[in-house]
Amino acid sequence: MRRRVVVTGIGVTSPLGSELPEIEIALRENRSGIRRMTEWAGVQHMLTKLGAPADAPEIDKLPRKVSRLMGRVAMLATVATERAIADAGLTPEEVSSGKVGLAHGSTHGSSSVNEAWVRKLVETGGLLGLPATSYLKFMSHTTAANLAMHFGIRGRVMTTCAACVSASQAIGYAYEAIRQGTLDVMIAGGAEELHFSHAGVFDVMHATSTRYNDDPARAPRPFDRDRDGLVVGEGAGTFVLEEYERARAAGKTMYAEVLGFATNCDGANITSSSSESMQDAMRAALADARLSASDIGYVNAHATATELGDQLESQATYAVFGDRVPVSSLKGHLGHTLGACGAIEAAICIHMMRRGFVAPTLNLENVDPRCAPLDYVRGGVRETSFDISLSNKFAFGGLNTSLVLGRV
Repeated sequence: MRRRVVVTGIGVTSPLGSELPEIEIALRENRSGIRRMTEWAGVQHMLTKLGAPADAPEIDKLPRKVSRLMGRVAMLATVATERAIADAGLTPEEVSSGKVGLAHGSTHGSSSVNEAWVRKLVETGGLLGLPATSYLKFMSHTTAANLAMHFGIRGRVMTTCAACVSASQAIGYAYEAIRQGTLDVMIAGGAEELHFSHAGVFDVMHATSTRYNDDPARAPRPFDRDRDGLVVGEGAGTFVLEEYERARAAGKTMYAEVLGFATNCDGANITSSSSESMQDAMRAALADARLSASDIGYVNAHATATELGDQLESQATYAVFGDRVPVSSLKGHLGHTLGACGAIEAAICIHMMRRGFVAPTLNLENVDPRCAPLDYVRGGVRETSFDISLSNKFAFGGLNTSLVLGRV
């Protein structure tokens, strides 16, 4: 029997804050989390100067015994997860009972720690004096490993290191584990820390925004005719997912229901998914949810403001939904939070659904005529009621995810 899966806890930390009501105010005010990164001034030949650091003072309050094996990415994940667990009302005994699982990931481990370790290795030419704990901070599964240790999680642990779909795959796999009866409770999400090398990776591909270095709030510009690339950000998002009857019996607040999930691969291009494979992911998620395209009231686009990516995504979305459903991207407000975006943006989708509004795509002033004619939300918040949303994420490796989220 197919079991229902609901969201009972949400925790985020983002460039616009760490509380969803706080983030809502920023969205309604068309406020940007992008700024000029003066910290990167010494990085030669990097064209972009922009980034979106998270507003996360809580990580400085983590006790040393908690944070000593963590880089910034795991600290961001810990702060978001502590908030989600508290929000869901899970006790420490429940979390460590062996009946609660974890799915969590990031694009990278802690790149700042990795940088320091490699610099010292190269400068000294040997291993003498290298910290023994560094690898635990920069290993690819550092968020899942540190969260499991910190919270004493003894159930199933799944690690997702899948670039921009890391968090959405984690949520999807957690949903599937509960739906099929493997576990009743899963903690799921993703995180990313901001580092110049992350921006540099895209910079050498000519995929970062450079035109707006002196006017950060005008970048990035998803779907816009004058877009010139993405801006890298950071943050973390964690959900607590529970089986519906368990949550109902406990009288818990159920923020949303995960109705469907799909993930697939383009299988052809390692840096760009095809429009067809994006369509396949969306249609597969709808089929998993036993819904049709007409049931969706809002599509949260991945849309990172790269020239080709936005075009392909818009065409795929149009092929599935036509122009009848509101579409917007949150990258203009948050930047691209990479391995965290699937959780942060899904959390905002749920909040918008509960509050009856859709955020616009910030900086979308003139729709690129090469993009499909969607119902783009722009200019300001659109007050509208919807019951079901689709959140899309697409990543290097040709990886695609679609999550269907609905009211309970």
